[in-house]
Amino acid sequence: MNNIPSVDLADFLSDDPKRKQKFVNEIGKAYEEIGFVALKNHFLSDELVEELYKEVKSFFELPLETKQKYEIDGLAGQRGYISFGKEHAKGKKEGDLKEFWHFGQEPSEDAKLTEEYPENVQVEELKDFNHTGMEAYRMLEKTGIYVLRALALYIGLEEHYFDHWASNGNSILRPIHYPPIKEEPKGAVRAGAHGDINLITLLMGASTGGLQVLRKDGEWIDAIPQEDELVINVGDMLERHTNNKLRSTIHRVINPPKEQWDQPRYSIPFFMHPRSEMKLDCLEECIDEDHPKQYEDITAGEFLHQRLVEIGLAK
Repeated sequence: MNNIPSVDLADFLSDDPKRKQKFVNEIGKAYEEIGFVALKNHFLSDELVEELYKEVKSFFELPLETKQKYEIDGLAGQRGYISFGKEHAKGKKEGDLKEFWHFGQEPSEDAKLTEEYPENVQVEELKDFNHTGMEAYRMLEKTGIYVLRALALYIGLEEHYFDHWASNGNSILRPIHYPPIKEEPKGAVRAGAHGDINLITLLMGASTGGLQVLRKDGEWIDAIPQEDELVINVGDMLERHTNNKLRSTIHRVINPPKEQWDQPRYSIPFFMHPRSEMKLDCLEECIDEDHPKQYEDITAGEFLHQRLVEIGLAK
């Protein structure tokens, strides 16, 4: 396998039980084997993706002093602007070669949350930036909930098991700008090898290549979706919750060949987090004699805080 498997959400949404089961089997098998899929027929329109990239590029082209006024102390980078080189992969000291923005959850009135999410930071200079970002956030959240429904069925849970936890969850939409590389980076890459923290990550097509996935045999392979596909991978929370049945695969964004150093790269992942009080205890359905329980009990909120400290965004 030299690329990630492709699946079609239209199969899961069809009225044909065989097509629905086909999707469940395909995505479950892919997540057991490599932890990544490319997904077509999601809820993001081409027009919305185009509009979002336009707004994101406009934001990152603003002067640094303008962007820095949106970098808010005390939020552990969970909303607003995070400046170049501030985040690093777990276990690395070199900062990644990127700057980024965070849109967070704006819960519905009937969410009955036990926690308060920070408010989103409003960009005064771009009137459509926040609106467009949150519109994309909603479509990615909707897509993610259907993917989690398929995974619930694959694991042997009730189809809507994840709905409550993922709806109004602590999810993050992160537009990323990897600026042109001007000199030989000292041990730094655009994004160091890492696993994601959350349940699943949904990534719309980046403006250039560079995303690589670590196969079970230790080989790095390029993740190259079709233009209309999202790349969706398992995060550490879901790997933990399924007692390693579904795999959170190490991945990275490598630096381009030297002749392409002058090209910036834009990428927009959606990190789907549950509500913080969700228990990530290993599911009974994923524990047996051959697969004993691998992890201590922990909540999503506790796990998130641990990891934010490890990657340099929280103290």
